[in-house]
Amino acid sequence: MPLTGLDIYKLLPRTNCRECGTPTCLAFAMLLAQKKAEVDKCPHLSDEAKAVLAGASAPPIRLVRIGTGENEIAIGNETVMFRHEETFHHPCGIAVTITDDLAGTALDEKIEKINNLWFERVGQNIGVELIAIKETTGDPQKYADVVRQVTVKSKQTPILMSFNPEIIKAGLAICARKKPLIYAANSENYQAITPLAKTSGCPLAVYGKDIDEVALLTPKITAMGVEDILIDSGSRETLKVINDLTQIRRLALKRNFRPLGYPTIAFTGDGQEQVLHGVTYISKYAGLVVCSGSESWQILPILTARQNLYTDPRVPLQVEPKVYEIGNVGPDSPILITTNFSLSYFTVEGEVESSKVPAYILAVNTEGQSVLTAYASEKLTTEGITKMLKDTGMKEKVNHNMVIIPGYISVISGKLEEESGWKVLVGPREASGIPAYLKQYAS
Repeated sequence: MPLTGLDIYKLLPRTNCRECGTPTCLAFAMLLAQKKAEVDKCPHLSDEAKAVLAGASAPPIRLVRIGTGENEIAIGNETVMFRHEETFHHPCGIAVTITDDLAGTALDEKIEKINNLWFERVGQNIGVELIAIKETTGDPQKYADVVRQVTVKSKQTPILMSFNPEIIKAGLAICARKKPLIYAANSENYQAITPLAKTSGCPLAVYGKDIDEVALLTPKITAMGVEDILIDSGSRETLKVINDLTQIRRLALKRNFRPLGYPTIAFTGDGQEQVLHGVTYISKYAGLVVCSGSESWQILPILTARQNLYTDPRVPLQVEPKVYEIGNVGPDSPILITTNFSLSYFTVEGEVESSKVPAYILAVNTEGQSVLTAYASEKLTTEGITKMLKDTGMKEKVNHNMVIIPGYISVISGKLEEESGWKVLVGPREASGIPAYLKQYAS
């Protein structure tokens, strides 16, 4: 059980010296119990107390870093079960699998395909950060050759996948400098693989046949000097995976059960199952998802789900409120009104681009709310639109006097005309109707 504030208080010097930055030792103890302070803040702790409190103040789920430099990802260190309690801070990693039986052109094409699994969505670049190199041949030399090609031709961080220590050693000889994830140590091989992780400074995945076996293995591995650990409960059936991931998270956060206080790794099925598994495991509560398929339609929904989940729900994604020029605009170009909510803006932008009609888009400041939400909360008003038309100098940019508003807020058209002096055209309700509308407008 985690130490309470009073338990921690008994270990403190109780001098109320205030050198830790809090008024009393009891206040400092309460902060430590809530994981809101660091043990080192107290300069008068005994070594024995430091040893006890270091464990008590450590995060319930360890933060583990995979990769180096700009390709490094950090996973774990989450402190809540549900996103509405607090923002999730460290997005889970996404990997795609390559097997070591590939060679030549087939291997090059597979690597290039994974390299291209990056997309722009609502102004952010999202993509696959890791390549999982799975051993299937049992040949250390073939495995090393594939690892070499991946490290040379891809920026993604490798995952070395084998239970054979000789295979892992061959892979590390090529890419240890990239700080790959080693997958995996189990009850049969951990005494041989753990020293490889310790010497190379690489994180290590621990595989068990169930949660109980994992909980027995992790203390043995940490005792051998490796603390950057991911855990795999061994389950592959969907419902069992969800149950295991949830139980691991709950035991780590609610019971402070240290043997399971690490980020988790999960594996998807093939085909359409990959999408369902990936989205589900990201939600409940994988730190790293390894995918078998590399088609865009299999990866993009998973990346989108991750992006949606790992954003601050209190701060809507938004673009800068201003006038955007799409295409080679001129004095005859139409003017479209939308909000500065990222999804709204980029959806409109994409449809304008596909129409091939150069246009201005005025992203009105609605504090990142969508059209209907902003209208309902009085963030999208005739006054705000009128002011933006004036502030952006649209009168000087075009030789016409027309603006296009979303069809969902057609009710404001009359009032907007009166206040702004512009002729208001009511556009389509859905962004998908913009291309046909603009082509008709241009004709």
